[in-house]
Amino acid sequence: MQSGLLAVDIGEIFINLFNSMGFTNGEWQNYVMLLISFVLMYLAIVKKFEPLLLLPIAFGMFLMNIPGADEVLWGTYPDPDVHDYDTVENRGLLWYLYFGVDKVIYPPLIFLGIGAMTDFGPLIANPKSMLIGAGAQLGIFVAFILAVFLGFSVAEAASIAIIGGADGPTAIYVTSQLADDFIPMIAIAAYSYMALIPVIQKPIMRAMTTKKERTIKMKQLRKVSKLEKVLFPLIVTLVVGIILPSSIALLGMLMLGNLFRESGVVDRLSTQAQNGLMNTITIFLGISVGCKATGELFLSVDTLLIIVIGLLAFVIGTIGGLLVAKIMCVATHGKVNPLIGSAGVSAVPMAARISEDVGREYDPQNHLLMHAMGPNVAGVIASSIAAGILLACFSGYADGTAVAEAVQSAVSAVMA
Repeated sequence: MQSGLLAVDIGEIFINLFNSMGFTNGEWQNYVMLLISFVLMYLAIVKKFEPLLLLPIAFGMFLMNIPGADEVLWGTYPDPDVHDYDTVENRGLLWYLYFGVDKVIYPPLIFLGIGAMTDFGPLIANPKSMLIGAGAQLGIFVAFILAVFLGFSVAEAASIAIIGGADGPTAIYVTSQLADDFIPMIAIAAYSYMALIPVIQKPIMRAMTTKKERTIKMKQLRKVSKLEKVLFPLIVTLVVGIILPSSIALLGMLMLGNLFRESGVVDRLSTQAQNGLMNTITIFLGISVGCKATGELFLSVDTLLIIVIGLLAFVIGTIGGLLVAKIMCVATHGKVNPLIGSAGVSAVPMAARISEDVGREYDPQNHLLMHAMGPNVAGVIASSIAAGILLACFSGYADGTAVAEAVQSAVSAVMA
């Protein structure tokens, strides 16, 4: 009698164990996503494409797509896609980490670290650089119109378009509020294109400038005083905050970090923002974004369209910055090297380094890095402003209201 019961219990134990194994419940999408995660990890580790964020994103994708792991890592009660934070039963680790994305906490904290690492001196010394940063946002607005024309809602189109700013945290910030389901596709596209800046930008820079323009040597920038550096974040935050409050979360944290840096009285806070806090939030942000990249959402026509439109946005943004720089070159009678225009996108400091690299290809003695840093940091500010504009205009349309559909129809009619 006892041995029979024991035999039944052992049998049930093995049946339960077998049923809990992932391969009994896995779908083909799981295995495709696992392969994609391996490719992304290869790009991060071997090719060193934005490894600080691409690696945790890829590993988050890897974890979440192991068959059966989602129930452990995310949870199933009452609905894994419903963020009811008053109900905490049966929730997994990644569900809690995703709180920072869902409640738009991580991107502003990333901007705090970026501000602490950024020297706005080149922009302050040459305020005209802001025009280049603004011109480089052209890709955002062209991509927005194209996305609406292709059938995306205005909220989804705004989220896709922000890829053109070449700023991963900004893209995540906007998308988390307008089109939450698109976060993994948009984040991966944004960081991939940031990593591919040398491949994408250099051919465009050579095509849009002459050899003579590439060899222009720019006059050394003036020295910026400490008072100017301290006042700059305060003035920018006040002016932009009054005009466009929707951008204040990103821009305010960016300027707070910069004030830590330039004030000289809180070195410990500045160091922590640049290192410990920045690294921790980067891990949380990356793995949280990656865990949402499930096969059901990622393997779709929409993903392909997002990747294509995002690339176009980035290319047009680079062209916009170069066009403004060429106009400035003509207006100053050859005192501005147009190569710095490509640095108007928000990828700091990689885009500025590309301007330096291409310039030195044609004249090893021509140093454009500090001149390119002006448009580069201007691009960070401009992309935050562009994000604020998109949120101010379309945050009420994320649910597909009648007004949103009317706007979409109007844009489609203009394109037609």
